Amino acid sequence: MLSGKSETFSRYDTADYLKNDEDILAYLEAVMEEGGDDPAYIARALGVVARARNMSQLARDTGLSREGLYKALSEDGNPTFATIVKVAHALGLRVSFRPAA
Repeated sequence: MLSGKSETFSRYDTADYLKNDEDILAYLEAVMEEGGDDPAYIARALGVVARARNMSQLARDTGLSREGLYKALSEDGNPTFATIVKVAHALGLRVSFRPAA
């Protein structure tokens, strides 16, 4: 029986759990394993990492606007490959290719 007390839940945000480089790399590896064939999925994941790091600093480092980054790295965003490379570089990452296993 319910006691009449209501519970409140906060919105889950993966960015809240990416505390260090190891967390970020593990997250991105999981993203690539899960949805590596979906560019939008990867862009959203970079958006999560960007929020975890500091979107304002990332905007300064990439030379792109903060609003533009939020839009490009959102669920409905469609960033260019150049934007993905700039964001990855500013986050201390690099885009690489390897043979499919």
